[in-house]
Amino acid sequence: MVVFAGQGDARRSMALLWRTAGATDGRPGPKPALTVGMIVDAAIAVADEQGMAALSMRAVGERLGRTAMALYTYVPGKGELLDLMYDQAYAELPARYDLEEGWRAAVTSWAEDACELYLRHPWMLQVSQARPVLGPNEYAVLDTLLRLLRATGLGRDALRGVVGTLFHFVRGAAATIAESREAESATGVGDEEWWLDRAGLLKEVAPDFADRFPAVAWLESEPSPRPADATGPYLEYAARRMFRAGLGLVLDGVETAT
Repeated sequence: MVVFAGQGDARRSMALLWRTAGATDGRPGPKPALTVGMIVDAAIAVADEQGMAALSMRAVGERLGRTAMALYTYVPGKGELLDLMYDQAYAELPARYDLEEGWRAAVTSWAEDACELYLRHPWMLQVSQARPVLGPNEYAVLDTLLRLLRATGLGRDALRGVVGTLFHFVRGAAATIAESREAESATGVGDEEWWLDRAGLLKEVAPDFADRFPAVAWLESEPSPRPADATGPYLEYAARRMFRAGLGLVLDGVETAT
């Protein structure tokens, strides 16, 4: 399920995102019962707990003990609300990273933090990157990463490519980890059982597997051992291991280009 940001009224969305005049919670008269911030926090909680499919103005209103109609005074609709949710979630990332140990260590920390952010809010991975939200927190994340990468000495065009690669890599890795967490509950079959069943059947249906796919057979002839202290489902462990290895290769490439 892919969701596109920026589907609400453009002027109202941008005013709410940037809290410009006319979009703040301060209104003349009695103190309002709700605020935009309260609504956004409630919407994030709904999406975190029940997924993007469950997100609606009605569900958010119920969480706040209000009707959906009561929310429209503050947020025009679900389109604008999604923009606000996505941007607000990015506020959880640190604005500063220490460059004392060099840009590579700092970017590694940023990537790890960004991955964990997506795992705390997996619904963010369903928001398409084709059209950014253009909110202050989204820009703050980009600015932070660029400040770290400028320490490489690379030029603007090179940095555009590096930034795009890192965002795509981190989101992709986070999506795989998130899906590995959902696999057992969604299918009712654990990782080990799933692999054992299919590995046995593969030998039956493809006895000549090694001859047909020699490179794959060579790779799997010495499977990567799982450490005794590794916790969690095997698929998540494998996905996290690939994240660390892949990030290292991406940063190796950046280092070579400097």
